[in-house]
Amino acid sequence: MSIKKQQWLASFKPEFERRTGITWEEGGLAEMVHLNTPDDSCGHDSAKSIVLYFLANASTYRGEKAKALKLELKTLCNIK
Repeated sequence: MSIKKQQWLASFKPEFERRTGITWEEGGLAEMVHLNTPDDSCGHDSAKSIVLYFLANASTYRGEKAKALKLELKTLCNIK
């Protein structure tokens, strides 16, 4: 993942943890910084499974930043 994309993703960390009560690592976001494309994997998990895991854990993460992040991730992994 590019430095710019890593910084963009990391910008969600404080708000995500505050709003959900879930740590960055528990939410699956820590793994996402290692992904460059939807075809990548981290360990035994595919990018799509990591994103789906995050989305399942982020149901209480709301607001404009949350919507932007979720939409971007869904778009990147072709999730409807």
